[in-house]
Amino acid sequence: MNSANDLKAVGPRIRMMMPQLTPLEARVVETVFGLRDFSEDTALKDLAAEAGVSEAMVVKIAKKLGFSGFRDFRTAVSNYNKLPTAEMHQELSAEDSSAEIIQKVFRTSINALEETLAILDVDAFDRAADLLAKPGQRDFYGVGGSAQIARDVAHKFLRIGVRCSVQDDSHMMLMSASLLGADDVAIGFSHSGNTTAVIEAIQLARKSGARTIAITNYGGSALAQIADIVLCSTAQGSPLMGENAAARIAQLNILDALFMAVAKRNYQAAERNLERTMSAVTSKRKDKLP
Repeated sequence: MNSANDLKAVGPRIRMMMPQLTPLEARVVETVFGLRDFSEDTALKDLAAEAGVSEAMVVKIAKKLGFSGFRDFRTAVSNYNKLPTAEMHQELSAEDSSAEIIQKVFRTSINALEETLAILDVDAFDRAADLLAKPGQRDFYGVGGSAQIARDVAHKFLRIGVRCSVQDDSHMMLMSASLLGADDVAIGFSHSGNTTAVIEAIQLARKSGARTIAITNYGGSALAQIADIVLCSTAQGSPLMGENAAARIAQLNILDALFMAVAKRNYQAAERNLERTMSAVTSKRKDKLP
């Protein structure tokens, strides 16, 4: 790894693999990132002893995460830990002042944006924009906070004349997915990538012939594995702040960029539709004035 983006991607790529690890393997990885003094000098036997596993287990985990062995893993993680953004994420504590809370929350979000930018697959992004720019039905599936993200991007797309349907009920998702065809696209929004309702809807959409896109925080999740295109955000988790808040900001930025890319593909139509929709809203506001 010789570029800044390669180094920034180390942490996110390991985190995205965590759902595929066993609880014991995940604990070993958490031990590594919990060691403030983890460096090129950290011995395999010392890490194994700290994590309470065998040296062979540590090597096995390193290879499972995509590294050639422990040394490759140690070099990548130790270099990643030296990056300024790696120090941005800090857990909130009961003793924090308001200024410290603001700093920690903002820095966690900045870190999520920096690292998401480092891992974003530009080819997948372009393919997603191409699909959304074509005529056809566009179904967005999500529940809870993910549904709110879907509604946000659907609102943006409507401004430029790109109509999208947002479903947050499992029955409605399945009904809509069953009616999709080869000219249509379905996007599943799920932070964990394991939301059953969204997975089932995307599976049905694929069976119906539609192309599918996953927006998730985990590239190895069940949702990502069944989608044609995967756009990943990344954010560090913590007991109090969680991952969702920072990941939501990262996903909104991915989708804002996707909105711009779709608008660019038919700029004149987007500009014309934006003028029409904004004119309609402005006229309605004027009608309400006394």
